[in-house]
Amino acid sequence: MAEDSAERKDQGSDNEIVAKIQAGDPEKFGSLYDKYIRKIYDFIYFKTTHKETAEDLTSQAFLKAFEKINGFDNEKGSFSAWLFRIARNTVIDFYRARKYDSNIDDIWDLADKQDFAQDFDTKQKLQAVEKYLLSLKGEQRDIVIMRAWQELSYREIAVILGKSEDSCKMSFSRAINKLRQEMPLAIFLSFLLFRF
Repeated sequence: MAEDSAERKDQGSDNEIVAKIQAGDPEKFGSLYDKYIRKIYDFIYFKTTHKETAEDLTSQAFLKAFEKINGFDNEKGSFSAWLFRIARNTVIDFYRARKYDSNIDDIWDLADKQDFAQDFDTKQKLQAVEKYLLSLKGEQRDIVIMRAWQELSYREIAVILGKSEDSCKMSFSRAINKLRQEMPLAIFLSFLLFRF
């Protein structure tokens, strides 16, 4: 119940800012950028595991959001869900452009074939849980990451993925139960508490 109240307040604030942007004050987009930059970057980084690629795709996602802001309709969902959907589609487009043969839902597994320096600390932390996350289906991984690490509501996740809220809850619950059974307790706890 408290989550719903906080989410509504947050959506109201975002909607007010978007309305001002749509009314001709594009400078207000900066406050939305500041609010969501870290969450969007983290989400994209989880999907690419490459710092520079995540930075580029995050920039692209925000540019697309800025360009399409007049098409945002708060009756169809929250601004954050809309923004995450743009970020998710930006990542999918990135991998499609590179013509990887792998299933697009499994882009977590795909490493950039270019030899760039990695963010070593984050990469090490990801590797501790990656083998367990890889046992999940791509969409389940997305739900777990968005819920556990991005702290998105089930409603927002449902909008991003085009699924029902109940379906997302069930998928998250099944994934967490599977991870709890497979992961050593210390890794499982660090996974749930893990912040980059």
